[in-house]
Amino acid sequence: MPLDSHEVEKIAHLARLAVRTEDVPEYATNLSNILTLMAQMDSVDTAGVTPMAHPLDMPQRLRADQATESNQRELFQSIAPQVDAGLYLVPKVIE
Repeated sequence: MPLDSHEVEKIAHLARLAVRTEDVPEYATNLSNILTLMAQMDSVDTAGVTPMAHPLDMPQRLRADQATESNQRELFQSIAPQVDAGLYLVPKVIE
């Protein structure tokens, strides 16, 4: 689907891009090539392809989900300016 200069200028306007007039034919060619590639990719049959999270077939190295710090809630609330029922009280910032 080749794009003409009018369509490239419209796309540039919608994307709020400043495109010089002498560059419009090159952009039209490049965008047309991209759309052609997308059409080719869209025509590929992917019915039997399993979706992947990563292109390499290898397991992720994940660390164990363990707490690394002790619970210091009482300490932090003891030094907070205002606390009520385990909640930090802060000044109202939105009227």
